[in-house]
Amino acid sequence: MRVATPEETAGATTTRGGAEAAPGLDADALARELDALRDEVLGRRGQVDVDHIRRVLRAVQLLGGGGRLLLHFGLGPASFVLGTSAVALAKILENMEVGHNVMHGQYDFTRDPALASRDYEWDIVCPSDDWRPAHNFEHHTFTNVVDRDRDVGYVFFRVCDEQPWRPYHLAQPLALVGLALGFQWGVALHNLRFEEYLDGRLTRGELADNARPLLAKAARQLARDYLVQPALALLNAPRVALGNLLANTARNTWAFTIIFCGHFPEGVRVFSAEALEGETRAGWYRRQIAGSANIEASGRHAWLLHLLTGHLSFQIEHHLFPDLPASRYPEMAPRVREICQRHGLPYRTGSLAAQVGSVARRLLRLSLPGPKGPHVTRP
Repeated sequence: MRVATPEETAGATTTRGGAEAAPGLDADALARELDALRDEVLGRRGQVDVDHIRRVLRAVQLLGGGGRLLLHFGLGPASFVLGTSAVALAKILENMEVGHNVMHGQYDFTRDPALASRDYEWDIVCPSDDWRPAHNFEHHTFTNVVDRDRDVGYVFFRVCDEQPWRPYHLAQPLALVGLALGFQWGVALHNLRFEEYLDGRLTRGELADNARPLLAKAARQLARDYLVQPALALLNAPRVALGNLLANTARNTWAFTIIFCGHFPEGVRVFSAEALEGETRAGWYRRQIAGSANIEASGRHAWLLHLLTGHLSFQIEHHLFPDLPASRYPEMAPRVREICQRHGLPYRTGSLAAQVGSVARRLLRLSLPGPKGPHVTRP
């Protein structure tokens, strides 16, 4: 499986353009303003960003270590609930704020080997070398372009009117529940490109080659979570195995929820391959904005929601600037929103509950027979 170049891994915003602006709008001005914002944050990037990610790494270690002590040596339901919750939080932080963002190259500027995008291996069954090229290059370059961005419906799900309905889509609601509970497996299997084998674009040997890294890593993950760690707990082995299962399920469900809320609420648009023809930088920016949605939070603990989402609650900013430290998105969001308003662009955002409801209604509607709508060719 091809590994993306450093330029690709860093995120396509540095090299891609976008679809043409709507009549009457200054597309060049949009690109200049977003480029200027990106350059401004790049110029301020430094020790504060390093301190942030290292604090998160310490939190992952403390939560994970403390949770495992409670699971291994605790007695009774209280220590089990606390231990499992702590391990789940550690896994969520590692997956969302550390793994995803580090592998986007957001901390390559530190030259810290522990934060190197090419070398980081996260705590899910999908090998990092499989995820990086598929996500960093394919998804972030061809965002929401049907038949180019495989994350549009993950091949088998109907997530937009432009996709034709098939009888198996009737089972979509139940299948999506299964995907949520085992999301790490869905991500891993997605990157095998099994559909290319089914339609003859991938040979059996190539599919087997793609599967070997996944099988090797999955074996290590399963052995650690359900054999080695339980065995070390002796009589507490069952509670350790169950705690790990529940923590993994919580991490999977949370990641699924945040990612779907950023990509598939009502109003988020998809495009045909024609959108890529003559696409300028401004058009690329416009497509990212039209194909993303944010999650709002308010109050004293809003920062905690954003942290637990890996700052993917700012999905619009992430699609615009995937290689900038995600902890910078909260300060960038008001500027991006104001730029969108001046240029007549949608800035879709809502509470977590509202976005979950919107996604659920959309995917339930699309599981039923309905007309195939026209592809949007320009954002």
